[in-house]
Amino acid sequence: MAEEAVFLVAHADVSTQHLNRDTARAIFAMRQRTWPDGQATRVFVLGNDHPVHARFVKQNLNVYPHQLQLAWDRMVFSGTGQAPNRVTTQSEMQQRIATTPGALGYLEREYLDDRIQVISME
Repeated sequence: MAEEAVFLVAHADVSTQHLNRDTARAIFAMRQRTWPDGQATRVFVLGNDHPVHARFVKQNLNVYPHQLQLAWDRMVFSGTGQAPNRVTTQSEMQQRIATTPGALGYLEREYLDDRIQVISME
């Protein structure tokens, strides 16, 4: 069975409609803190051991979960940045993205609704 696709999603008010892989990776690694239009990003992720997190990171960002965690840890410990907001379920991710301006995260198809938008990746 093919693995279910995981979509890059954002709050409905975000004006950016697509991101290239490098920009998406920089945002999820917390190196870039704004959308291309300057709006602040609020990044939401599932736990490192969550299968959807692992699929999204590997398929969409071309990195492994432990590599992202290393980047977050480095920033937190050095005081130069912070880790993303962690959620425990896709339902929680859906709710937080729908209600947080500038929010960015990822969801499987069954969790997509009209309160959030899919951001295409090139």
